[in-house]
Amino acid sequence: MSYACFIFMFCFVPSYQQFPRLCATREALRIKECCPSWEGDGSPCGASSGRGFCQDVEVPDQPDGPQYPFSGLDDREKWPLVFYNRTCQCAGNFMGFNCADCKFGYFGVNCNDRRESLRRNIFHLSRAERIRLMSYLNLAKQTISRDYVVATGTYQEMENGSNPMFADVSLYDVFVWMHYYVSRNALLGGPGNVWTDVDFAHWAPAFLPWHRLYLLHWEHEIRKLTGDMDFTIPYWDWRDAQGCDVCTDELMGARSSQDPSLLSPGSVFSSWKVLCSQAQNYNDRGVLCDAVEEGPLRRNPGNHNRNVVERLPTSADVEFTLSLTNYDTGAMDRGANMSFRNTLEGFGDPQTGLGNSSRMGMHAALHVFMNGSMSSVQGSANDPIFLLHHAFVDSIYEQWLRRHEPSPSQYPESDAPIGHNSEYHMVPFLPLYRNREFFISSKDLGYEYSYLLNAMTIAAAILTAKRRCGRSPWLHMSKWKNAFALSEKQPLIRSSDTEETKHRNYQTTI
Repeated sequence: MSYACFIFMFCFVPSYQQFPRLCATREALRIKECCPSWEGDGSPCGASSGRGFCQDVEVPDQPDGPQYPFSGLDDREKWPLVFYNRTCQCAGNFMGFNCADCKFGYFGVNCNDRRESLRRNIFHLSRAERIRLMSYLNLAKQTISRDYVVATGTYQEMENGSNPMFADVSLYDVFVWMHYYVSRNALLGGPGNVWTDVDFAHWAPAFLPWHRLYLLHWEHEIRKLTGDMDFTIPYWDWRDAQGCDVCTDELMGARSSQDPSLLSPGSVFSSWKVLCSQAQNYNDRGVLCDAVEEGPLRRNPGNHNRNVVERLPTSADVEFTLSLTNYDTGAMDRGANMSFRNTLEGFGDPQTGLGNSSRMGMHAALHVFMNGSMSSVQGSANDPIFLLHHAFVDSIYEQWLRRHEPSPSQYPESDAPIGHNSEYHMVPFLPLYRNREFFISSKDLGYEYSYLLNAMTIAAAILTAKRRCGRSPWLHMSKWKNAFALSEKQPLIRSSDTEETKHRNYQTTI
């Protein structure tokens, strides 16, 4: 019986993001065009088949907030114009840097079939599923990406494209690099000359939409690598946790008995090496991460600075955060008061809603608590716990969207910190996506969380799975109940039926 029948998940076709190998050439950079051919008809962007067209990139002209007072100094400004001013713009349900793929939630040759996948609690996976998850993560870490390379120099250092500076990294490390690149400091020229108050995916409104897109792409790439088109990222429900209960050798790695900051040799992750984790070193030298290995993955959960994080988030913290009606407020940065986004991100107090909290909460609290590779904003994606953590953060975002049903206008069109206005293209994704496109329900993007399902939804899903999988003995109702939420905390959805902090990074005491 297929894994699809097991949890009624459906196929997606993989997508792509920056930098596609086909667009990292001297010629592509010279003409500033990223419009590769679709293999199905040999035409750029599949134009001959109506999948998409090579078009000029249009960037918004709405004003940004005052946090970044420069223009023309950083390659991420007006993304992606420094590198490309023409890209594939796909039609209908097609997507991808060459329009070869389907939008999230669609599949099939013509991308006409709507499907929904399910993200589940990691503790509800069977032993075989957990083993499969660990093997997929390790395979991604050990496999050089076939489709992407990462930039190791600025466009200026590349001599305006005539000297391309890109490196091969593993598929997993492509995503580590992406998170580094979007959050890195701005290089203003020369050693030590950087601007720290800038981040194109954190500290402002795009925090939740950007990470939602990031996880969707990560899932797709694992499916492409493994051939398991039913794969989804599980989540770690950390409400009221007393410690790192996913830190076992069966899951994300126990603590080493020889060095508490390292992982147990019984974990596959103990052999992992990190990259793009030395932000201060890059700043001192005035350079980008060069994508070379920088030592072992580190984690020392619970031995963190308790003046920064007192405890892990509670159910009450989550409920208060969900009660906030405004997505973002004021300057829409770390000082935002009574802001759902800022409180969930961790810079608003989860008991009062006041910004610039002296202690970090919610999302940021987990990063600090892990006390290692997870505790640096730029290097945090090196730790695979990052994925489980952000899947749960995304589920809280989803609960807020369903509870409050915000109008699109709640997402700011202007005056947010640079990179965060609604029409801004998300750095460093190719194909291009705008922030506002992910200020929508996960169901509109083709996925759901198991603990947000109600009884009617589960019943409908069982019927669908039976039609797809036949009369499998696994589909007896009693077993389906166990698959979802016997020990799950109750969802927090309601319906008619039922002085600025100095934390530029998540701190670590290693």
